[in-house]
Amino acid sequence: MQSAKAIGYDSRDIEAIPETSILGVGCGAPTKFANIIQGETVVDLGSGAGIDVFLAANQVGKAGKAIGIDMTDEILEKARRNASDNGYTNVEFRKGDIEKRIPVEDNVVDLVISNCVINLTTDKVSTFKENLEERWNGRMIISDLVTDREMDKDSVNPEKWCSCIDGALTKEITCRV
Repeated sequence: MQSAKAIGYDSRDIEAIPETSILGVGCGAPTKFANIIQGETVVDLGSGAGIDVFLAANQVGKAGKAIGIDMTDEILEKARRNASDNGYTNVEFRKGDIEKRIPVEDNVVDLVISNCVINLTTDKVSTFKENLEERWNGRMIISDLVTDREMDKDSVNPEKWCSCIDGALTKEITCRV
């Protein structure tokens, strides 16, 4: 819980969601800046165990929906168990690769969020085009790492990529998208 507070989550919000959804990873608190409205549909790209999905679900209420997208079976199982064990009926967790077309219907999403996941993709432009600009006219709140220069592809270190350093978006790409 301390790591979540350190990157911007409010204690009161964190205490209102399943503790097992807090993995201690991320680089911000996208739901804090999203102005979520009751009844909206929110999609979290790279949802992990569900921290931001559960926060969004609490804000959209019973009339809304929060959908988490992740590509790992084990983490999806954990997230679904978190929802079931804690009585969440307005959340879903779906398997998908955010670099490809994710399993969500067109024109039903009001808000797309993501927390420190897009930097892990290899094709960021495709990630944005497939899942945002061509499918929905809603809002987007992305919390992620940004670097001041593009990494030389020949010098990319897989260990640094996995720790989010080599995969960070550049300011230039971030502003264009």
